[in-house]
Amino acid sequence: MLNEFLQQIINGLTIGTIYSLMACGLTLIFGVMLVVNFAHGEFYMLGGFLVYQMLAIFRINYAVSLIMSVVIIILFGMIAERTLLKPMRGEGIINTAVVMIGLSIFLQNMALLIWGPTPKRIVSPFSSVPLEIGNFSFTPLQIFTTAVTVLVIISAHLFLRKAKLGKAIRATFSDREAAALVGVDIDLVHSVTFGFGSALAGISGALLGSVFLVFPTMGELPIVKAFVVVIVGGMGNFLGAIFSGLMLGVVESLGAGFISSGYKDALGFIVVILVILYRELGLFRR
Repeated sequence: MLNEFLQQIINGLTIGTIYSLMACGLTLIFGVMLVVNFAHGEFYMLGGFLVYQMLAIFRINYAVSLIMSVVIIILFGMIAERTLLKPMRGEGIINTAVVMIGLSIFLQNMALLIWGPTPKRIVSPFSSVPLEIGNFSFTPLQIFTTAVTVLVIISAHLFLRKAKLGKAIRATFSDREAAALVGVDIDLVHSVTFGFGSALAGISGALLGSVFLVFPTMGELPIVKAFVVVIVGGMGNFLGAIFSGLMLGVVESLGAGFISSGYKDALGFIVVILVILYRELGLFRR
């Protein structure tokens, strides 16, 4: 019983790192730009399809495909920000939300036209045979996915803390007008933030797409869970998104293992309801 409980905890932390990664991109975009990115799930979907395209069609190495997909999504996100969001700056959160919904519909239908409705499988170089470590089992792809996700989260945190551009993003997050007065290029910060945040969703989709399947509507449920994580962690709170993502993964895993897999997705919404009732700004919002 104890071993099963610990195995579910480990499984939950594994999927929770993906939730954290995706939510970090969502909360970063909101915190800096005050944009609710309803197209975040479609950037997640594009990450999976780009890796599939490079592997299945162009026969590019798996690791290189992951890196190239992230670079492409960063560039696409920056272009989307310049063409769609920059003209809407100052128009209010509702207007930009409508634009993001339109982008979501466009990307989903574009994927449907290019790749079709049939789910595709990303052929990874990892064996499907589980590795036994003590009383616990892991697949090589599970270990790789978790390691990459943790590395990306740490790198993103260090980028925001140490890099000059990262400090500019944090300054804009704290006070946009004051940052502009001391010479921060707000246009560049917004473009980089949207591209960077979208890339975090893209790498999440590429990794989970390798575990499951990729299809045009694959981002619909992850974007909902990303919003759950962001609400629980506090809107605009990067570290809150990380801890809340891990928590949601563990709650879902334990619920699926000891209650029913049919209630797994509902548990996240129960957590949100409880948080809103007793701490409306999120567990980690100061």
